[in-house]
This record gives sequence, structure tokens and C-alpha cells, in this order.
Amino acid sequence: MSKQPTRPDVAADAVRTGPRGRPRSAEADCAILEATRAALVELGWSKLTMGDVATRAKVAKTTLYRRWAGKSELVVDAVADLFDELELPDLGSLKADVECVVLRFAALLERPETRTALMAVVAEGTRDEALRGRIRSAIVDRQKGLVLQGRARAQARGELPYEDDPATAARNADLIFDVIAGAVVHRTLVSAEPVDAAWARCFTRLLLSGLASLRN
Repeated sequence: MSKQPTRPDVAADAVRTGPRGRPRSAEADCAILEATRAALVELGWSKLTMGDVATRAKVAKTTLYRRWAGKSELVVDAVADLFDELELPDLGSLKADVECVVLRFAALLERPETRTALMAVVAEGTRDEALRGRIRSAIVDRQKGLVLQGRARAQARGELPYEDDPATAARNADLIFDVIAGAVVHRTLVSAEPVDAAWARCFTRLLLSGLASLRN
């Protein structure tokens, strides 16, 4: 029995099999998020529109709505994209790592696009439970990964004890994140005071003295 040759059009159809629609472009996403931050700094939350972002990013408005349901979701992702730039250094000790990441975090908050966007979404989040949930998942939960990474390194070095109870470990990680983020955000955005090397050293000393109690 002879083997039937594969028709070129059938083979092509097989290759095309899969989800319909054009794949997302990383370049377009980057341009949209950048345009969102720039528009927010210039126009403020109340005047910012999806149309303005589309014009600045040089994409169709439908492109935005294929990715984001509305302005709130778009701005949260624009903020999350900035915070994803934060990385935890590995400088050989928990003290050095914390001091460095605190200074990097403060420097990020000093940027106009970060400051404006973060304060805008937090303010809107006080009136919108769904938006608060998106802030937690897109920004807070992702940044807590830095705490988990730093704690794991410190435990491996013998600087912090291992925690056998998962619930206690999760609660302590939340507390560490809240202390660092809360202190730096408050000093930078609320008190409008500088976070310099001296402040970072003092803050880290206080934080580590609290973490030392975990050994007891």
C-alpha cells in the first residue's frame, strides 16, 4: 500500500494550529507601560486616559484593551514593571544585602514616574477592593520574593535560624517585608526625608536586632 504524500496546504494548516490572534509583543508592552508612566507624571490620574496612552505608545486603543481591562489595571502593571527592576544583591552578609536593597528601593521611589504612579494607585485602591487585590498580586507579592530570597541566603550562612513551621515562616516574611517597605515608603514619600547611607545603616541595625529575636 503506497504512502500518500502530505499536501503542502495540510502541513501548513497543521503548523498554524493553535490559539488564534496575534501574539503579544514585548516591545509593544514596554512602550505602553513607559507611555503610561510618562502620561501619569504629566497629566495626573484624573486626566489620564487609555486614548492618551495609546497615542504616546503609538499603538491602537484596541491593543490596550486586549491587554488591560481599564486604566487601573494598566497603571498597576506600569508600577509593577518598575519594581521588577529591584534585585537583591549578594554581598556576603545580610547586613550588607539589606543596606544595599534599601538604598536601591529609595532611589527607585525618588524617580518621578515611580512616585506619581505608586501614590496614584494606592489612593485609588482605598476606594476599590479589586484594585487593592491587583496591587497585592502584581506588586506586593512579587516583591516579597526578595525577602524570601534574602532570608534563604541568610539562613544558609547561619545568620538566621531555619523555621520549621510554614505558617510562622510566612508570617515572619510578611512582617519583614512590611517593616522594610513601610519604613522606606514613609520616609521617602510621606516625610520627604532622604534615605542615605547613614539612614540605611541605622535602619538595618534596628531590623537585624529584631530578627535576632527569632533565635530565641
